[in-house]
Amino acid sequence: MVAHVEQVCKSVDFGVVVYNRNVCRLNADSLEKLADRCPNLIGFKDGVGDIESMVSIRRRLGERFTYLGGLPTAEVYAAAYKALGVPVYSSAVFNFIPKTAMAFYRAIAAEDHETVGKLIDDFFLPYLDIRNRCEGYGVSIVKAGAKLVGHDAGPVRAPLTDLLPNEMEELDVLIKKLGAQ
Repeated sequence: MVAHVEQVCKSVDFGVVVYNRNVCRLNADSLEKLADRCPNLIGFKDGVGDIESMVSIRRRLGERFTYLGGLPTAEVYAAAYKALGVPVYSSAVFNFIPKTAMAFYRAIAAEDHETVGKLIDDFFLPYLDIRNRCEGYGVSIVKAGAKLVGHDAGPVRAPLTDLLPNEMEELDVLIKKLGAQ
């Protein structure tokens, strides 16, 4: 994996952010090697969620990289990652509830624990309840949310499956409960 990331970095003339997830699992040792060899490797996005590894990476590489949280439904990890020095995250829910996504981000940035807790309880935990019912629903639920607010992204591709009709209804209730998005 180190050789692959190095080849990617050396093949382009712009900054590269490596996304740590699934089969691309880099640790502090491998990232340190890459940082020495690839000046255009500028960022590290974590989609694994191994806190021990993340602490090691931040402690060893410090400000060498820009850090980004990339876990599915990153909002539930945002406060913990902020405490680790990872102040930003990518959010799939921006695709269908952008105002809520921004409100949540602002609450995290301001350490407004009351708003964070309310949004986690009122939206994110029920959302996760739907998402976690079926393998692959991480993609399915985002497409479903986009469709419910008028941005049809089409069906998921096999082997994934779309949300069931009752799950679409549950998601619609959650979205509508948030108000104008």
